[in-house]
Amino acid sequence: MMTLTKEKLIETIRELPDSFSIEDLFERIILLQKIEIGMEQSKLGQVHSTQQAREKLKKWLLK
Repeated sequence: MMTLTKEKLIETIRELPDSFSIEDLFERIILLQKIEIGMEQSKLGQVHSTQQAREKLKKWLLK
């Protein structure tokens, strides 16, 4: 699992408005973690083509 750096978290908190909810902060942290995971997967070649994604999602998508 990828981890965020303290500096990235501090930067994220600084970008939030002066008043924010804990939920807003958690959502931002989760988003950052998902982006980091996706970037690492991309570096490792763990990606799917658009066609592969369509095939995997076919059963959930309406035509």
